[in-house]
Amino acid sequence: MTSDEKQSRLPEPRGPRSSEIYSRSSLITRHSSLFLASSNPGKLREFRGAAAARGVTVEALPRFDELTLCVEDGTTFEENASKKAIYYSRNSPEWVFADDSGISVDVLDGAPGIYSARFAGDLATDEQNDERLLEEIHRVEAMRRAQAATSPRPHGLFNRAAHYVCVIALAQAGQVLTVVEGRADGVIIDEPRGAGGFGYDPYFFYPPMGKTFAEILPEEKFAVSHRGAAFRKLLDYLCAPGQ
Repeated sequence: MTSDEKQSRLPEPRGPRSSEIYSRSSLITRHSSLFLASSNPGKLREFRGAAAARGVTVEALPRFDELTLCVEDGTTFEENASKKAIYYSRNSPEWVFADDSGISVDVLDGAPGIYSARFAGDLATDEQNDERLLEEIHRVEAMRRAQAATSPRPHGLFNRAAHYVCVIALAQAGQVLTVVEGRADGVIIDEPRGAGGFGYDPYFFYPPMGKTFAEILPEEKFAVSHRGAAFRKLLDYLCAPGQ
């Protein structure tokens, strides 16, 4: 792909400066702030810390709580992230980014996936979602134990492998500029460990560090997490040299 082709993917700037070269590096200078389309304080803290190291400011989208919520009816993380970024960017002249993230457990055939935040119901708390996740894992494991007791070919060891996925979409004025994805692999444990993080973090054991995501410091977590991996890709996109 040529540099001209890459630039053609970005919307043409408006106003008297539209004749200027429209490169990512010039945009990040003029648009030093990104706006997060979310009311989740945990996400905002994580994004702000990583962005500050690259000279970029992340703020919550103004009056986000007053806006009608975007209906997340996509069938993939990418569809939901893009839909949210497009929807909320129509309420701001700036760059708006939205993420869709969740956890997928092998023994549950990838569930809860895109339903992670509402696995136990639309208004479920983190604790309720955690409880539902463990219940489902235990149910499948009990079924496999019963099958193994009568089968000449037992199923084998139970698989607690899981991975977090985060997809971030960046949009301006209703147009998606880029979509990036990050992933972190771990194992689900039965007892919660740690008081940090949020979501399924107390049960998500990360083998390379020997701790759950709820046991490690926020900056340590963001360095290895799915959300950190995706956001670093977004910053790389924004801060790349002009084409």
